Amino acid sequence: MAARWVPAWGSLGSTVAVRGVFGGSVGDTGTTSFLEQVGIQPTLAPARGWRRFLVKDPRESDLSRRRFRLTRGPSRAVIENAEKSYLYGFNAVMSREVVRIDEISREQQAFAFEGAGAACAVLDLITATRGRRLRELLTGPGTRHQFAVHLGAGRGYAMLRLRPIRPPRRAHPLLRWLALDGFGFGWSMARADRMVGERAMPDLLTRSHCALFDQGLGRLLWYHDCASPDDVAARIAAYPVSRRAALWSGVGFAAAYTGGAEADELWWLTEHAGADGFRAHLAQGCAFAVAARTQAGPLPDHVAQAVPILAGDTPAQAAGWADSALVMLGHDPRGHEDFQSWQAHTRRLWARRHQNA
Repeated sequence: MAARWVPAWGSLGSTVAVRGVFGGSVGDTGTTSFLEQVGIQPTLAPARGWRRFLVKDPRESDLSRRRFRLTRGPSRAVIENAEKSYLYGFNAVMSREVVRIDEISREQQAFAFEGAGAACAVLDLITATRGRRLRELLTGPGTRHQFAVHLGAGRGYAMLRLRPIRPPRRAHPLLRWLALDGFGFGWSMARADRMVGERAMPDLLTRSHCALFDQGLGRLLWYHDCASPDDVAARIAAYPVSRRAALWSGVGFAAAYTGGAEADELWWLTEHAGADGFRAHLAQGCAFAVAARTQAGPLPDHVAQAVPILAGDTPAQAAGWADSALVMLGHDPRGHEDFQSWQAHTRRLWARRHQNA
């Protein structure tokens, strides 16, 4: 179903035609480069001036240094490759070579643009440029990766220990609330002992802000426990019931968006979510993940394989829920309550579909 209301991509200067919320396959399906085929990241030029002090060490992608439970080969490779790409995108901005993100694997570009979003947010905050660099990224190279860039902006805030109570200026009026999700991921990654082990929560203004933070924490749990359904479910079960809905939403997003689990493991994940009473939240997170990936172009294989299991339907149908749910918000939604209503409507559409199946 094509949405009657299209988000204000035009206000960001986008030149890409978007159908509904995210459109169909808008990615370039041309010939892949040699670098993409072999999975090698091109070398970036050294950052100059004071930017060189902000460059990330590629060894930060080894999440075992943070005492994450990365014990399995294939899943560990998927998760650490995502972080490698994130660091590459971050450093590409610092080297003023963000266009080189297009030279890496299409499957990894989303994570690289997340890193680019973090770097732009950091530079904007340090130099007080009121979101100029983030806007340039959103209207330029990152046009097809709006979700990733906004998530990355939140990670940039976490790096500087700033809470994005008011999300980045000049960002998309609705997607900007993803910065709180990204903040939850980044903040929790740097403080896993407290956020995961002790189940702490930073001081935020409202319960809605806390829920968006917990979505990012849920994504982090998927990384922390190396895409293991049993371990992730056990981890979530240790949190208060009031926090689990958002955590399951974040897990659903990461399981589809990043991947790392085999089909039988994804089935177990749905069983765990259902037993905990949050099957719809897992499906909603998956629906948002496929919508974000669809915006960037043809779906990676792992996303296309995960959606029928996690959402119980085709990728096109799952993305369509996000489209239709947005229409239900009416004209020009922009508050964090609107963002959560978008998610709630998506869950209702999922439930209606499966109740009638």
